Amino acid sequence: MLNNLRDSLKPTLEKIGKGFATTGLSPNFWTAVGLGIAFLSAIVYGLGIEFGLIIGGILLLVSGFFDMVDGQVARVTGKTSQKGSYLDSMFDKIAETAIFLGILVGGYAEPYLVLLAITLSLLVSYARAKSDAINVKLQGVGIGERAERLLVIAIIGMIGFMDIAVIIVVIIAAITLVQRMIVTAKNIKE
Repeated sequence: MLNNLRDSLKPTLEKIGKGFATTGLSPNFWTAVGLGIAFLSAIVYGLGIEFGLIIGGILLLVSGFFDMVDGQVARVTGKTSQKGSYLDSMFDKIAETAIFLGILVGGYAEPYLVLLAITLSLLVSYARAKSDAINVKLQGVGIGERAERLLVIAIIGMIGFMDIAVIIVVIIAAITLVQRMIVTAKNIKE
């Protein structure tokens, strides 16, 4: 859903990309920065410290910012590559899994709900990857893509309702999975 806003934000995103590109650091560097900050967020969640939901949420939002920066830097510098795309995708899944592990270890939600949330989140990503492999494009399909899911975790978690955030992720990930399966099935050429 948020992917559909990218066209309207394109000028701003390009400025951000140009700004970070002036550092001379590669897009893959910024991908790794985002992953590192996601790990910090996961650790904060896992420690269950005072203000952990707020600190973890802020770190998660910063991680999401760098997840956007890497792609913008690649585009403005003309350094898009299959390797970069692969690393970005894999680091995204590793980061998301780490965040849910932190939430689980920190005891912020029922374990079965966290397991269901991460399972459905990974299935949403798998559905897109499998569809891409058969030339059915799913970017922007679904109400609960990765960005939306992590925003729910960060924002609703920061106000103290991580258990509700995880339930919302379960619901929107399940809906998105079904939406993607339907769109793919309709577009498969037999």
